[in-house]
Amino acid sequence: MTQKFEDGSPMWVELGTSDIAGAATFYGGLFGWAYEDLGPDAGGYGFFRKDGKQVAGIGPATDPARGTSWATYFQGDADEAASRVASAGGQVIVAPMDVMDQGRMAVFTDPAGAFFSVWQPGRHTGAELTNEPGSFTWSELITSDADSAKDFYPQVLGVGVRTVSMGEGMNYILLEAGNRPVAGAMQSDPSWGPTPTRWDVYFAVDDCDAVYARALELGATSETEPQDSPAGRFAAVKDPQGGRFSILKNDPNFSM
Repeated sequence: MTQKFEDGSPMWVELGTSDIAGAATFYGGLFGWAYEDLGPDAGGYGFFRKDGKQVAGIGPATDPARGTSWATYFQGDADEAASRVASAGGQVIVAPMDVMDQGRMAVFTDPAGAFFSVWQPGRHTGAELTNEPGSFTWSELITSDADSAKDFYPQVLGVGVRTVSMGEGMNYILLEAGNRPVAGAMQSDPSWGPTPTRWDVYFAVDDCDAVYARALELGATSETEPQDSPAGRFAAVKDPQGGRFSILKNDPNFSM
């Protein structure tokens, strides 16, 4: 469904990749996405479309330290967010800048080092399809410092925070905008091994196991095999260029 995005909510996801042609082939084969090249004036940037609707962005990876990775954009005032980031303990990585008439953006890291972006809409107002198979459905922060995240994101994005129990002693942090959950966060566990602090991107699917198997056939590597969670059945992979993402068959009866 097409969604009206509240300030503070994820509204766009974007792949920075070392191989645009390879990524277009992979995601086209996995989700049925069509790649739209925006031409030489766009600096290699383009769109992925699902059934004609914009679902994600794609462009060259520009940070060798991050390599190929998915980025989450939160809707908001880019300049206001930048003014709050440093005082809240984060860093401004890319200062607010206009992207032609499409909008205004900035890139930051939170106190634990997770990258995230803010987009102030112009002509581009975010994903045209969400929460349906082959489209963005959720962003989740995996962090080494959940307590600082609970302080940082409300200060920067103006979101509310609520902690819920997911059973077996695990707490889950919800970021809320417009009185509804829009993103999640959780403390990383030492038993997981080395776990970089990061924002993960989830795409909705209608069959987690089948899409996971198809991803591996197309050259992805497994990060988390399909398993059940309160929100639905999920898995995580890295695309052939190393970009991590998750897939989720949402449980329609689940609510937070």
